[in-house]
Amino acid sequence: MKKCSKFHLFFLLITGLFSKAGGDQEIVIGSKKFTESVILGEILTQVSQFAGFSAIHKQELGGTQILWNALLAGEIDMYPDYTGTLMRETLSELRLKNESELRQVLLSQGIGMTEPLGFNNTYAMGIKKATWQRLNINKISDLQNYPELTFGFSNEFMNRSDGWPGLKKYYQLPQQKVRGLDHDLAYRGLESGDIQLTDLYSTDAEIEYYDLKILADDRGYFPAYHSVILYRNDLKSRAPGLLKIIKKIEGQILASAMIALNAQVKIEQNTEKSTAGRFLSSTLNMNVALVEQSMVSALIKHTQEHLILSGISLSGAIVISIPLGILAVRRKRLGQFILGITGIIQTIPSLALLVFMIPFLGIGAAPAIAALFLYSLLPIVRNTYTGLHDIPLEILESADALGLPRNTRLRLIEIPLASRSILAGIKTSAVINIGTATLGALIGAGGFGQPILTGIRLDNISLILQGAIPAAVLAIFVQGIFESLDKVIVPKGLQIKSENSF
Repeated sequence: MKKCSKFHLFFLLITGLFSKAGGDQEIVIGSKKFTESVILGEILTQVSQFAGFSAIHKQELGGTQILWNALLAGEIDMYPDYTGTLMRETLSELRLKNESELRQVLLSQGIGMTEPLGFNNTYAMGIKKATWQRLNINKISDLQNYPELTFGFSNEFMNRSDGWPGLKKYYQLPQQKVRGLDHDLAYRGLESGDIQLTDLYSTDAEIEYYDLKILADDRGYFPAYHSVILYRNDLKSRAPGLLKIIKKIEGQILASAMIALNAQVKIEQNTEKSTAGRFLSSTLNMNVALVEQSMVSALIKHTQEHLILSGISLSGAIVISIPLGILAVRRKRLGQFILGITGIIQTIPSLALLVFMIPFLGIGAAPAIAALFLYSLLPIVRNTYTGLHDIPLEILESADALGLPRNTRLRLIEIPLASRSILAGIKTSAVINIGTATLGALIGAGGFGQPILTGIRLDNISLILQGAIPAAVLAIFVQGIFESLDKVIVPKGLQIKSENSF
């Protein structure tokens, strides 16, 4: 058996600590990063609880592919999706012709699919009615005559096979001013006039609220996107009776009802939990005792999650980075390689690095901690290297003349002299780490990113501030701690020298 490296052991430890807790009776429901999916996820959660099962809702888990892979890996047990998305995006390479073929393919992968829930939430192209009246644009093909228009599409739509690339080719659209942005922010863009057209979900409450015109899909590009629930087939044995109750939702949510549910959350600012509860009570006579989380309890929960993400990842980075910095100084050729690799890691967009970790560690805290660990390496490694490398040569020669062993010289002379630089690297890494950790909410890691993500989705400044302010305060607090450590760890001579330099 090969010996595990320190890195491998570190990630194994993380995986073990943050693997899905609970026994087989715990039902884990996922949802995507838009309001309708969160509402449906909450409905599934409450139905599972009504059936007597312990259920948790991992909400706003980024895009379709994250949820699909999590379902296949068994990290979630079910989530709401759409037939058009499954056929044209998730399983597009199979070129499925109908829902019957889709069911067979899903079954071969251990996945079941309910009958449609009752509404078709297809993609649509929307513009302000004022723009429609001014330019007389009624259907998508009319857009060929207006190449100067600026389009703003959700980031997922920009890259989906059933999104903008296919639509542009299918309708031969000439527009070049096309940008990707968050779906919920696109409505603001239409309202302000920064963009003239965006992709809509046909059950969005904002269509009426912002007085938008849906363009006719006159050449039939978009398929039907019937809402369904995907679930793992092993639920039949793990949670007997649950699927029978879940199937009671089939055909019960008409398009008008879904629009109303979305409006209750997006426009009226009700919570998804209360909205789902009222629907189940009035439609299916299912009553679940709901406990809404207070602002204080939510703050405590998010603070704990954020401290875990940043604390473990930063501690691991410190333990690994300082030895790497020392090694980079002692072995010049290897040192350039170490600095190069850590530099390359730092250039990878933080969100991409989070997603890269999912195939290895799944969703939740583990991939977030691993990504944050890697992202925290460069400032500490480089500052350790710089601090040691810049020690005056005469000091090192004096230590050699005294006959100090190499490791003793490192411990008594080099590390103390480089301590200010090393601590500066740790401070930089800590601030970057705490800020970047907010993105962990996109893969179910929680933390202060959760209220920020929800606030953006709901256009709720208060929620955004509930995440942004504590994150900023935590960063300042941690930086203050390391500033205090300067006075304890850094030799007094260096402190006096630094003060005199001002």
